[in-house]
Amino acid sequence: MASMLDSSVVILTGAGISAESGVRTFRDNDGLWEEHRIEDVATPYAWESNPELVWRFYQLRRKQLLEVEPNPAHFALTKLEEGVNKFTLITQNVDDLHERSGSSNVIHIHGRLRTLRCEFSGENEERMKGKDLVEDFLFCNCCEKVNRLRPDIVWFGEVPMHMEEIYESVENCDYFLVIGSSGHVYPAAGLVNVAKSNGAKTILINSDSPANAFAFDEIHLGKAGEILPDLVKSWLNE
Repeated sequence: MASMLDSSVVILTGAGISAESGVRTFRDNDGLWEEHRIEDVATPYAWESNPELVWRFYQLRRKQLLEVEPNPAHFALTKLEEGVNKFTLITQNVDDLHERSGSSNVIHIHGRLRTLRCEFSGENEERMKGKDLVEDFLFCNCCEKVNRLRPDIVWFGEVPMHMEEIYESVENCDYFLVIGSSGHVYPAAGLVNVAKSNGAKTILINSDSPANAFAFDEIHLGKAGEILPDLVKSWLNE
């Protein structure tokens, strides 16, 4: 394959790349999210009806960020970003492992655990100190009369973030890479079709063949942490 050096590259990452760092994935094979029904912890209705449960659920996930580290796949993407002409990293993951490995142009389509969002203003704040990881609700710094903060996460029934920016990047890229994504969650799963219809070369790195495998020109099956570092070297002609 030709070098990516002078190209525009867009990456989409999913739960698989974070799972290799020990991040528990939201959805298990039985459909439960860390032993909870999706309806109970990941919808606006759940927050309205039982905010205490939803808050505890996400506070535990926020604490877990302190226990995990980026893996070789994350660092390989940082190296790729440094080597190509234009690079955009879209992630379905809500952790901060891409940023901690050095990636700078990261778009979180489903929100972030590191930040919390004011229920009144919609402003988000990075709140990751020890005092921010407690079971009690936290309150904003943005309003004259403080308001409760909610997880800065896109729940089922809510609109994914930054979609206009994402579509613009995907429509204009030369290479579109998907890493560790099941191909089930839309609109992210449909981005490969957008890229392909606009002439991009589509590449998949995944532990197994996903639901939308037919849309890829090139497929590499296995752990991203084992496969991606060598692929990046070859793409950069090293």
